[in-house]
Amino acid sequence: MGKVYSDAKEALAGTLRDGMMIMSGGFGLCGIPSLLIEAIRDSGVKDLTIVSNNAGIDDAGLGLLLQTRQVRKMISSYVGENKTFAEQYLAGQLEIEFNPQGTLAERIRAGGAGIPAFYTKTGVGTKVAEGKPTAEFDGETYVMERGLVADLAIIHAWKGDTEGNLVYRKTARNFNPMMATAARMTVAQVERIVEAGDIDPDHIVTPGIFVKRMIECPAGFEKRIEQRTTRKRVLA
Repeated sequence: MGKVYSDAKEALAGTLRDGMMIMSGGFGLCGIPSLLIEAIRDSGVKDLTIVSNNAGIDDAGLGLLLQTRQVRKMISSYVGENKTFAEQYLAGQLEIEFNPQGTLAERIRAGGAGIPAFYTKTGVGTKVAEGKPTAEFDGETYVMERGLVADLAIIHAWKGDTEGNLVYRKTARNFNPMMATAARMTVAQVERIVEAGDIDPDHIVTPGIFVKRMIECPAGFEKRIEQRTTRKRVLA
């Protein structure tokens, strides 16, 4: 069977189970795999550990899974835009493992590269380092962080071919390429799918070997803006 599936539900069939770890690409609402998130919500799978830079907003992105209480734990860097997240966390209903953003990115990259752990100075002497091994290198203290490998990665790409080779567009690239390498199963939603050989090899960011399944976003697919910031137009 080829890698291209008809919709998100079909692409995720057989991959979901309670208690699994899922990496979800994106930064804010930019480059998030929204169609795949909605399909996970509709599946009813629960007790999930979600690895993502942030938790979406209340009515979009990973916020949808928080609304339905399908998430047990978040491994994240920033969650400040989600009221539902804050309410569940303060009520003791949601576990959070905060990571400095660079540390989170490196944990994912390390997992994809087969590196089980690494040392960093970031977080030394703070709550981030509590309970973690430390070591001295060249007279400085470093804290050990574990690489992350998920059961499933869901990502968003701008263009892909039928072999799963992916290209990202500008800031929507963010966490998606590294997450594609750091899971046992990677499913991508792609804005445009072309035939194999139609993408210049020099433009490919994620090789198809990492991508097991794909869907093409439908016409009129909405890409939400988290915070629209504008300035008044100056009229001559």
